Amino acid sequence: MQPSINNQLTINQTPLMTYDQIFAKAQEAFLFYKNLPGKEKAAFLRKIADGLEAEKATIIPLASKESNLPEGRITGELGRTTGQIRMFAKLVEEGSWVEATIDHADPNRTPAPKPDIRRFLTPLGPVVVFGASNFPLAFSTAGGDTVSALAAGCPVIYKAHPAHPETSKLVAQVIHRAVTDSALPDGIFQHVEGGAKEGQALAVHPIAKAIAFTGSHYGGMALFKTASQRNEPIPVYAEMGSVNPIFTFEQKLSKDIAGSAKAFISSLTLGVGQFCTNPGLIFVPKSLQKEFAAAIKSEIEDIAAAPMLHEGIADAYYNALQYLQGREELEWVKVAAAKDLIKGHPALAKIKAKDWLSDDKFQQEVFGAFALMVVYEGEDDLLAIAEKLHGQLTITIWAEEEELSDKLFLINLLEEKCGRMLYKGVPTGVEVGYAMQHGGPYPSTSDSRSTSVGVYAIKRFARPIAFQDMPDILLPDALRESNPLGIWRTIDGEFIK
Repeated sequence: MQPSINNQLTINQTPLMTYDQIFAKAQEAFLFYKNLPGKEKAAFLRKIADGLEAEKATIIPLASKESNLPEGRITGELGRTTGQIRMFAKLVEEGSWVEATIDHADPNRTPAPKPDIRRFLTPLGPVVVFGASNFPLAFSTAGGDTVSALAAGCPVIYKAHPAHPETSKLVAQVIHRAVTDSALPDGIFQHVEGGAKEGQALAVHPIAKAIAFTGSHYGGMALFKTASQRNEPIPVYAEMGSVNPIFTFEQKLSKDIAGSAKAFISSLTLGVGQFCTNPGLIFVPKSLQKEFAAAIKSEIEDIAAAPMLHEGIADAYYNALQYLQGREELEWVKVAAAKDLIKGHPALAKIKAKDWLSDDKFQQEVFGAFALMVVYEGEDDLLAIAEKLHGQLTITIWAEEEELSDKLFLINLLEEKCGRMLYKGVPTGVEVGYAMQHGGPYPSTSDSRSTSVGVYAIKRFARPIAFQDMPDILLPDALRESNPLGIWRTIDGEFIK
């Protein structure tokens, strides 16, 4: 079905196109691009990475200006972006990610002959990607969602985030140049602008086959509901953030209270708290609460306020703090200073475990440098907390090994509540690699089986297809008997080349 709103979008400041034209271009490109050899996809992706590096002198100050993030942070983010692009290029060039599986025929099997069946992953089709406000490069125009979709063989219709429009246009131009230089159809990547209405219209278009989103719970669930109510429902991979709790244990914490407080506050206030892995919740044993709170207060007092991403995020942060300041269950360790334009002042409050357990509102993410310190009395409190805890991107445990030897049931419960569990360090900082899992149980994401960081992000945009008794000449290269791609395959139950 078509949206009821105006059926047009702005695309790269060119004449307006209808949604039908946008998706028709994408679908035409898909029918060519899905069969492009992995080596050619890899070359295309590397052209994008090279192009971004060639434009870094322009991209870095522009992204910094639009996002209020320091140039040092943007420089690192650009490196992360080009690094993950090249990682996906390497993945598709090697080719084994398609999970090629072959069960040979056995005509002599009784009582019925066994057919020849061959299975692999094939790209879904055109994908709609929504940019994130807090990562103008790594989760935006050429970010992980876009690149993993392109790597899978899916054209991308990219919906720019209004917080950094010029950065998005510049990066889109880099991608378009890579498309042209690779002699690929220009429908492989299309950059569109607009707000929530335009985003909803993209989500309902019948040619769209999947949606990737990084942002608020409200925005992610709005897209999820739209996609599930279509005539043909499609997957929505929405990363919606979490409070990323840290569980501290007495023996470990007592060894270095000052160092633990420093690590926690550094993580909490990094980037003015505007990370999806920001630790907004820390559980502390009652015996150490006063000492740890004093150490936290000492650390947080030295943290200067800094500009948040934009005024809307700053308003939401201070509105959330105002609500919490009206809750009598909270004891404030650090009250945020009054709002100063868009600067985010850090804040931290303390609450007893029994009070935290009484209201789910204490689990809601406050996007910014705010955290709750929850004081627990013993293992019964921890088990109740683990059962009550919402789904998280990360859970961190600070404990000595001997402290956990009799806590296996608790650890087992916590494993069910997160996508990544850390046993040291802090959750901020998501390594881009092969084993990374950046996604967790609802409400942190809409699909806990997926990740938006790491090579397995590619599998969001592919589906399995099997061919039975298909002539070899008609099979995809990945499934041909001669294995022309030289990839690892599962053949009659054995993983071999």
